[in-house]
Amino acid sequence: MTGTPSPSGRLERRLGPGDAVVLGLGSMLGAGVFAVLGPAAAVAGTALLPALLLAGAVATANAMSTAWLAARHPESGGAYVYGRRRLGETWGVLAGWAFVTGKTASCAAMALTLGAYAWPGHARAVAAAAVVAVVAVNLCGVTRTARVTRVLVALTLAVLAAVVVSALFRPAVAAPFAGWADTAPLDVARAAGLLFFAFAGYARIATLGEEVRDPARTIPRAVPLALGIVLAVYAVVAIAALRAAGPDALALAPAPLATAAGDGLAPLVRAGGAVASAGVLVALVAGVGRTVLAMARDRELPAGLAAVHPRRAVPHHAELAVGAVVLVLVLTAAPVTAIGLSGFAVLLYYAVANAAALTLPGHPWRRVLSGAGLAGCVALALSLPPVSVLSGAAVLLGAFALRAVVRVLRTRRRG
Repeated sequence: MTGTPSPSGRLERRLGPGDAVVLGLGSMLGAGVFAVLGPAAAVAGTALLPALLLAGAVATANAMSTAWLAARHPESGGAYVYGRRRLGETWGVLAGWAFVTGKTASCAAMALTLGAYAWPGHARAVAAAAVVAVVAVNLCGVTRTARVTRVLVALTLAVLAAVVVSALFRPAVAAPFAGWADTAPLDVARAAGLLFFAFAGYARIATLGEEVRDPARTIPRAVPLALGIVLAVYAVVAIAALRAAGPDALALAPAPLATAAGDGLAPLVRAGGAVASAGVLVALVAGVGRTVLAMARDRELPAGLAAVHPRRAVPHHAELAVGAVVLVLVLTAAPVTAIGLSGFAVLLYYAVANAAALTLPGHPWRRVLSGAGLAGCVALALSLPPVSVLSGAAVLLGAFALRAVVRVLRTRRRG
């Protein structure tokens, strides 16, 4: 089914609660396990689990703030819309650019991870082909995207289950719950900042607010449910991997889960890494496209990017533009660089979301949770490696400078 016409330029509410949860799972599952588990272990050592729990705690606060905001403002755009509505135009623009920057970098990281697992010798070529294929899938319509993501999530869970079982049956190399005191708190925070990359997919649900049926009920339920499932899965996988391989081996291995599972399951794990990355990539590209759509509607980006396909009801111009930028990153950037840039920008995005949630009416405990989320986002963002902080800040400052120049030119033309 390709959908009915959308002459008003608005997106259609086609997604139910199950679709929303699956799209959230598709955005999160696989990213941390296959892309950042090794780098995080290199930083935190055996304290990988506390770092994971810290990242999960910040993500939980962010998730609830996002859910409350999405229920109050059921529109595409996520914190870009919330920032504009609750805090003012500048904060919304900051969130929008942070989201687009961070998630575009995430798309590149996932595509490169897919290439590295599927065909290590030709990772960039495979990654570029995957980006083209994912954009084509998303252009077919959001309900078809949900169906594809549902299949990919099921396959990813099956592979992770096999990895955990195999790892737990191998002789123990390290104790996952020992040696935490030997890790500096800054290293735990830095690892948590990297691992946060794995949890940021719940924004995918919020950015689809305009396409979810009964968003006031569906979104606040779907966000914490998807996040809770993913946190439980990540914790079990991290414990099993640390026990079977140890932090040093995980840090050095190109495919950490293949090392944890053993040689017998290596081909299956590589296939699973490719499938998991594909699932994340499908959801991420669609989510970035919806934020680009919202920004274009507000003339923060070229108006042509606000076009919605009259038959398939998808923002096709925005999807194509996002795909083109991701292709450039895939061909020029390293996965670790993309992950660091993504982590910094996405944490700023959620900082704006938490600040916006502080303005909502409701019980005082909501403000406490949103305030904790705001503080956590800022702390984790600043704890990331300096190159990630500086490159992310440079991109965002450049975006605001370009915006200022465009506004001056528009004012002169009107004058």
